[in-house]
Amino acid sequence: MVRFATIGTNWITEAFIDAARLVDSFELAAVYSRTDETAKRFADKVGAPRTFTDLQKLAESRDIDAVYIASPNAFHAEQAICLMNHGKHVLCEKPLASNAKEVKAMIDAAEQNGVVLMEAMKSTLMPNFEAIRQHIHKLGRIRRYVASYCQYSSRYDAYKQGTVLNAFNPALSNGALMDLGVYCLYPMVVLFGKPKSLKAQSLKLESGVDGEGTIVVDYGEMDGIVFYSKIANSYLPAEIQGEEGSMIIDAIHTPAKAEICYRDGRVEDITVPQDKPPMYYEAQEFIRLIENGERESAINSHRYSLWTIELMDEARRQTGIVFPADQR
Repeated sequence: MVRFATIGTNWITEAFIDAARLVDSFELAAVYSRTDETAKRFADKVGAPRTFTDLQKLAESRDIDAVYIASPNAFHAEQAICLMNHGKHVLCEKPLASNAKEVKAMIDAAEQNGVVLMEAMKSTLMPNFEAIRQHIHKLGRIRRYVASYCQYSSRYDAYKQGTVLNAFNPALSNGALMDLGVYCLYPMVVLFGKPKSLKAQSLKLESGVDGEGTIVVDYGEMDGIVFYSKIANSYLPAEIQGEEGSMIIDAIHTPAKAEICYRDGRVEDITVPQDKPPMYYEAQEFIRLIENGERESAINSHRYSLWTIELMDEARRQTGIVFPADQR
């Protein structure tokens, strides 16, 4: 069994635990929170036998093999590096850290300590993303990638009333790009590599984070367009346009259906069965790496995580979004 602790007591941690329990060798051994009351309440809710409120004690524990981190983005690097320096494998929520400098430090810590570090980008490990990768050659020469993730945040109403919750707080390295835009950029990088350049624009809110934005990337013979927002909804599918046909993907952040529309009018459904919760596949991959003695996923790799955060850093530079973490 791979004995897990979790950091973060929100809905996403609970969703991860529910999905990971479907992997035979997953064992929830502990949960961490900064306060004893919150830790115990969450432990009772998810059935964890042990709690931690001291990160150093969690790192030093011999009863923990791996840690899933779902704390605010600004804490990812510090927590992950501390844990990896004590031999813990780390599965860290997206984005992996606040900026490229932090991601590089995390990768260095993973390599120096011989542990697994993987970004918990669920979409690129789902069966239908693998179907996309297997069939993309049928499109001929690729000319454009279009992806959108726009979702009106439940916390935006509070923001408009003057209450800045975590989702719109730059001190926590948050905002639309970090929360949702990453879901559009990461799959693009996995499929096509790092683009030559990008141009970005965004709506900067008074709190200092972006409410929505658009990024256009240049690959030379193809381009990419990414839309993201936490202040409006979108119902657009993703599309990969090729000279022989275009692939339509229902949702780039959680791909469940994909089809190819060919120039001659044929439509090929390439969807594959996906009978597990979306986060199951990232847990399965992470545990497989640990059990096989591998140090890095071929899909959610260190390189792809670094390239993605470098694109996000450049987009923030162009649009004037600065986090306190950038000054460290």
